[in-house]
Amino acid sequence: MDLHLDSKTAFISGSTQGIGFAIAKQLVKEGVSIILNGRNQQKLDLAIQSLQKEYPDSNISGIVADFSNGDEVKVLIAALPPVDILINNVGIFELKSFGTITDAEWTRFFEVNVMSGVRLSRALLPKMLDKNWGRVIFISSESGINIPENMIHYGMTKTALLSISNGLAKLTKGSQVTVNTILGGPTYSDGVAEAIVQIAHAQNQDPEQLKAYISTSTNPTSLLQRFIEPEEIASLAVYLSSPLSIATNGASLRADGGVLTGI
Repeated sequence: MDLHLDSKTAFISGSTQGIGFAIAKQLVKEGVSIILNGRNQQKLDLAIQSLQKEYPDSNISGIVADFSNGDEVKVLIAALPPVDILINNVGIFELKSFGTITDAEWTRFFEVNVMSGVRLSRALLPKMLDKNWGRVIFISSESGINIPENMIHYGMTKTALLSISNGLAKLTKGSQVTVNTILGGPTYSDGVAEAIVQIAHAQNQDPEQLKAYISTSTNPTSLLQRFIEPEEIASLAVYLSSPLSIATNGASLRADGGVLTGI
């Protein structure tokens, strides 16, 4: 299917690995010029080199910025060229009991997971509306609906993204601009993979068997019955980036493997 994305430019926050990198890779395949982002220059350079090696004729660049640092975000926004597609992907997570989450940690999670998308959308959405074309996509999580008891601060931020996205979509009425959210499910990201390998080695277990056990035991309602691959989230994001998705606006679309049980 031709998604009509040639000549478009996309910025993906938090895109040196995981879902963000998978989205970037699929957009590159569709002829999109890509601007990657990461906190570390070396890691960002490696991500750019990886894509350039696989797609030598593509336009791929990157900007370093830590979204917990407001000053760095200002510099990033000032450096961005005109952007057609904004993927608000950057996010942090951790397992932590509610009583031990400090005020500073609540603030850090809100700054990175929520204010990143607020600041980028505030800067880029008006320009999309001026030219009457654009896509803003927030990468949320099923944890924003079914809040994990051991990640309440994370779940809170993912719920917030649903409100922001839905509200911003109302500003696009009558235009060729859309704002949508993806509710991702348990995904086998680089961080999850690394943690499982470490646990498996420490317990002298097979990583693949441990991966399958953790997936089914922690997500018993999953219809997929395995972790989601980052590329499977990316496929939905790339469709939503396309002109073909114009009738989908202000929506929260599930790519959760059936973990959520509501209709």
